[in-house]
Amino acid sequence: MQFKNTLFNDPIYGFITIETELILQLINHRYFQRLRRIFQMGLSNLVYPGAHHTRFEHAIGAMHVMQMAIRSIKQKGINISDEENEAMQIAILLHDIGHGPFSHASEKVLLKGISHEIISLEVFKRLNQDFNGKLDLAIKIFTNKYKRKFMYQLVSGQIDVDRLDYLKRDSFFTGVTEGSINTDRIIAMMSVENENLVFEKKGLYSIEKFLLARRLMYWQVYLHKTSLVAELVLIKIFKRFRSLVLEKKEIITTSHILYHLIHANSNVHMTDSVLTQYLSLEDSDILHLLKNWINHKDNVLSTLSKQIIYRDLPKIKIQNKPFDNQVILQKVNLLKDRDIKEDVHDYFIFSGSISNQTYVSDHSQILLKSKSGKLKSLTETVDYFDISQFSKPIYRYYLCYPK
Repeated sequence: MQFKNTLFNDPIYGFITIETELILQLINHRYFQRLRRIFQMGLSNLVYPGAHHTRFEHAIGAMHVMQMAIRSIKQKGINISDEENEAMQIAILLHDIGHGPFSHASEKVLLKGISHEIISLEVFKRLNQDFNGKLDLAIKIFTNKYKRKFMYQLVSGQIDVDRLDYLKRDSFFTGVTEGSINTDRIIAMMSVENENLVFEKKGLYSIEKFLLARRLMYWQVYLHKTSLVAELVLIKIFKRFRSLVLEKKEIITTSHILYHLIHANSNVHMTDSVLTQYLSLEDSDILHLLKNWINHKDNVLSTLSKQIIYRDLPKIKIQNKPFDNQVILQKVNLLKDRDIKEDVHDYFIFSGSISNQTYVSDHSQILLKSKSGKLKSLTETVDYFDISQFSKPIYRYYLCYPK
């Protein structure tokens, strides 16, 4: 029976077409359906109430942008086989499959030393077994082991379809218009030279707008001070719970997945069992635990959980230079006045740094193609604005302390 295209109605792009039966089967798989229950932007909805969109929507949207990119590149005379076309779509569809609940916080504690990119590859391999090796080419593209490098660059590069979707999508759901980009224009400017992704030089202004939008979204949205302090508190919660479990002080049903995950991962090793347990966790599981921990006998765990659930977060100060030790000590003295034990001070007063680099010029360059066919990097081409403002890492320093 001939495969009949399936449509998704997306608020950003309108109708999105699922072009092959294999892609539809992957979308219907329980691992992918789980992404419906993982927020794309973690705790950012504490700042932007509309930011409740999920990684499921982003993955479908990124696949759609990949379809657009493939069509644009093929129109330039670049041959892409049906097998490659499908594999490219699968590679981007599954690029976030390894994200856990509030993953930027949870992977730092629950799976210490194991990033969601590593987990995504492990899930990719599992799915490949389930689908009898049909994902072999997609995995090669995803891991940059396929001979045609532009296919990987579309999945993960300076201007990739992942970023093209999440900037536009996150801008829409947060209401922050500075993140809105001209995706159609950027894609129309795509081409391939020597199996590398390039852009026509006349698309330079759209590329500049993309870089500016990315920088603004990071500092205004992704690293917003309230979102930042909420994620930092969540990390502290995970650390406290982990400490209680490993010290055998935590009273919890031992069948609970988090309990087993912490014990299994105490030696930081990705086993099949750990992966299975991690993939069963969703955002709602963590939020349910936080609600229960509000009344926990451990005062640290209880207090931190209340901060998230009640949105009664610590104060946070952000500045351009590290905080003086004397300033931090003044905040520590406030805890002493509240009879908070010294061995738990780090849960309530903490400092650190955040950084962002919009354009990594010493990594993979954005290549621009002139009308004559000559290729130049973005840094060689731009003469009317300072590219260093995008390629220079920007650091900010934070200090969090109780109200």
